[in-house]
Amino acid sequence: MPTLLFTGPGGAGTTTLAAAAAVRAARAGHRTVLVTRQDPPPGAATEPGLDVVRAEPQAELEVLWGGWAAELTATVPDLVLPPATSVVPVPGVGELAVLAALGRVAGDRSGAPADLVVLDAGPLETAAGLLALPGTLRWWLEQAVPTRLRVLAAVRAAAVRTGTLRRGAADVALGAVPALEALLDRVTLTDPARTAVWLVAPPRPGAVAGLHAATTAMAVHGQCPVGVLARVLPEGGTGAWWAARAAEQEAALVALAGVAPVRTVAESARVPEDADALAALLTDLPGPAGSAEVPAPERVDGGWRLTLPLPFAERSGVALTRWEDDLVVTAAGTRRSLRLDPLLRRCVVTAGSLADPGTAAARLEVGFAADPQLWPADLLAAEGRTR
Repeated sequence: MPTLLFTGPGGAGTTTLAAAAAVRAARAGHRTVLVTRQDPPPGAATEPGLDVVRAEPQAELEVLWGGWAAELTATVPDLVLPPATSVVPVPGVGELAVLAALGRVAGDRSGAPADLVVLDAGPLETAAGLLALPGTLRWWLEQAVPTRLRVLAAVRAAAVRTGTLRRGAADVALGAVPALEALLDRVTLTDPARTAVWLVAPPRPGAVAGLHAATTAMAVHGQCPVGVLARVLPEGGTGAWWAARAAEQEAALVALAGVAPVRTVAESARVPEDADALAALLTDLPGPAGSAEVPAPERVDGGWRLTLPLPFAERSGVALTRWEDDLVVTAAGTRRSLRLDPLLRRCVVTAGSLADPGTAAARLEVGFAADPQLWPADLLAAEGRTR
């Protein structure tokens, strides 16, 4: 199902505008789910056609621990584990709670499926971490439970079912892997064709640099914002202060337009008191995700080139390494391990450069050439004749 993700600097009004979009969608006839870690603004929770899901880290952790601990202690009777009410959350559990809530919404078969999910992703740093989470979890699963171990686990599970072996703690841990992978398969945060990222920002000079860094971090994980919602002064003001503030605002709007297309939202003197006031904040519903091209190798002289968009990235903040079948990209304080397609896995990296650094068009260009040890001699010879 399509998802609208809203994020912005703290205090920019992200939660309010996410709720406004959700109300707008519900009133347009779409069955909508608003996922948030905050208390929703007044009126959102009672709007017909709109369901509000609170992702509460402590509650999510208690549910997860309760099921896992009960299964583990049943398998290992002498093991003593603390009750769910005594478990202390670890840093990052908030993003996991949001991921779990999104997975439940996507996997809900109890009634008519939702037409749209609106995600209040919170501050920019939290949203960037949330976008990184699915890929990070998959990477750690592959390291902790590689294919050969999964094959052995499947053989052992069959032996446990037939009574040949007794179920142990390792079986409990390995049994959680398919459930986690199924959850990750249902979450579409890093798919630009199914999730659209909207930035919420005040039109002030200091907001632009933060949006640049966040945009780079999101691009590392395959996402780029489709638009910026800017809270602007209402028209009709007078006086020297108003004139100076309006001039600053206009300059900031021009800079924000360099990040993504800008839609203005009139600032209000009061917090919206009900669903009608929320709906009035947006003249219409922000657009959903559109089609996006998956980075693919292109033929160049001497081999192939893979281009990865990294808007606003600077050369000093970008690192590139190759690890087995993965290309590991680091930028804006985040890292992604990108699985190469079958063609590039049989190649060696020959070059890497950042084109147009510091601009919206910045992109990482990685060169590849056929690896003589992995290409058949006759195919490699034919490749050389085509150059």
